[in-house]
Amino acid sequence: MKRTQIIRQFLSFLVQSGKWWLMPLVLMLLLLGTVLVFAKGSAIAPFIYSLF
Repeated sequence: MKRTQIIRQFLSFLVQSGKWWLMPLVLMLLLLGTVLVFAKGSAIAPFIYSLF
């Protein structure tokens, strides 16, 4: 199963089951995870980790 197909099915599930209001939460969690992964080895890491 392709990654894009999984994402498409998940979004379809959220819309069809009435859980569309969870989309902003899912997007924010993905964005936060991406920032933490890319910032781990960078110069801004101390500033990001001081927020938590």
